[in-house]
Amino acid sequence: MEEIYKMHAEVCKTLANPIRLMIISTLRNKKMSAGDLLKRIKTNKVILSQHMTILTDKGVVNSEKVGKNVFYQLSDPQIIKACDIMRKVLIKNLEKNNMILKKLTK
Repeated sequence: MEEIYKMHAEVCKTLANPIRLMIISTLRNKKMSAGDLLKRIKTNKVILSQHMTILTDKGVVNSEKVGKNVFYQLSDPQIIKACDIMRKVLIKNLEKNNMILKKLTK
């Protein structure tokens, strides 16, 4: 198998988690501290740290330590475009399934 497909699959696996998708969405337009992310994501510190490690190790998010604070931002704005496209596909499928369900329940 070509290496590019393996790399692609690794990025997709990285994105295949609801908490990581919330983190990416939260970082959509800005750099944020770990503390601010923790308030927004509403999870515990250990869980957030684990997800941030995965996202930084896979190159989805960049981290920068400033004093005692760690700041995160997306490594590439194209990540948001990819997530938005997948969201549109999901919504389209839900709408289609909803129309099928309505026809079946008439």
